[in-house]
Amino acid sequence: MAHLTERDVCLNITTLEAKDIRWPTSLGAHGSDAMHTDPDYSCVYVTISTAEGTYGNGLTFTLGRGTDIVLLAVRAMKRFVENRTTDSIYRNFAQFWRELTSESQLRWIGPEKGVTHLAVAAIINALWDLWGKIRGVPVWRLLTDMDPEELVSVIDFRYITDAITPEKAINILKTSQHDRQTRINELVAKGYPAYTTQVGWLGYNDDQIRTLCRKYLSKGFTAFKIKVGQNVENDINRCRLVREEIGWENKLMVDANQIWDVNEAIAWMEQLKDFKLLWIEEPTSPDDVLGHKKIADGMRKHGIGVATGEMCCNRVLFKQFLQAGALDFCQIDSARIGGVNEILAVYLMAKKFNIKICPHAGGVGLCEMVQHLQMWDYTSVSGTMTDRMVEFVDQQHEQFIHPAVINAAACYVAPTQPGYSTELKPEAIAMFEYPNGSEWKRMFAEGTFSKEDY
Repeated sequence: MAHLTERDVCLNITTLEAKDIRWPTSLGAHGSDAMHTDPDYSCVYVTISTAEGTYGNGLTFTLGRGTDIVLLAVRAMKRFVENRTTDSIYRNFAQFWRELTSESQLRWIGPEKGVTHLAVAAIINALWDLWGKIRGVPVWRLLTDMDPEELVSVIDFRYITDAITPEKAINILKTSQHDRQTRINELVAKGYPAYTTQVGWLGYNDDQIRTLCRKYLSKGFTAFKIKVGQNVENDINRCRLVREEIGWENKLMVDANQIWDVNEAIAWMEQLKDFKLLWIEEPTSPDDVLGHKKIADGMRKHGIGVATGEMCCNRVLFKQFLQAGALDFCQIDSARIGGVNEILAVYLMAKKFNIKICPHAGGVGLCEMVQHLQMWDYTSVSGTMTDRMVEFVDQQHEQFIHPAVINAAACYVAPTQPGYSTELKPEAIAMFEYPNGSEWKRMFAEGTFSKEDY
């Protein structure tokens, strides 16, 4: 049970409102990869309001079509949030999370996975934004300031006690308290290292890639990721091109976005091994633990790690990846599994199994949210930034009131505003809410898109 402080004023939740927000990123091939060739970066955006005037915002990331389905799932869950007090949720947050994910009828269409779990993430993320605002601190600091017992109390450990127990989690957090204030001070002073994927979308031509490599080198970036997987000769050429631009002293990663079979992944990567790659990301189905294990075993002789996790649907799947030694870099996503509560469990398991977390980010709001989680990991769990970094994609940040900020050393600046950095600007909603936002009306009228496209 969470220990609520005197700052945790009991508020009365009145409404949960959800919106379908979409940006036409497919027009510029932004976000394109081997599996997702025409993404329109989108989100289901949740606002939880209280009678006292305080509100929290949360979201879950989508790619255009299907956002409306997630929206319906969020609306189906409104009944669990409205007309409750914040005290009743935060005091028993793990139990509330289980109520939301284990409702006896809704769980049939997605027991902690798929559309319903994306909806859970949007709601849970909004509740953490609200909690940060109530306490007057950013979420990374809210998590950091919690004592170990309070933090562990918000996690549902069902299905994972064979990997980690509440007692072990508490011990990890207590052990990591040494020099915590020193790490907080360093984080505030220097920020958290980032890498960029902005240079390597699969729909970009060679000139675009060269220009972007030079741009982000000038911004201080030393780690770059590109998309691969459609044509091996093209991948070889693009890896060579990027190495020509960034040199061999900087890090290069590749991402196949689940396009290959297991043996195909190994054979394909054999042809890219000479480019000094740090990792191959999502080489096969995100559910295939043993397949990733086989790929990881095949790549280690080349010094190439396996990274995955952005499409892992829950803590149970992460548990299996970690237990099997099937990944070298764990990539949690702030909106894929069930929000902050479940993600905390993954961080603690990764610490136990000594696996580095390098989060997925880049979609709408993902950079804004995941920076908080990784900063908490540094202050309170792993205690190190060595071989750890957060993805950064330079898209849609201007849509947020308090966007993620990258400094001159290519590090995320620690947020200072209360909450989870998830509040969209009102004009962004007015322009891009689907299908009646002003930009969508304009594009429909001009024929840039038709409603049949969606």
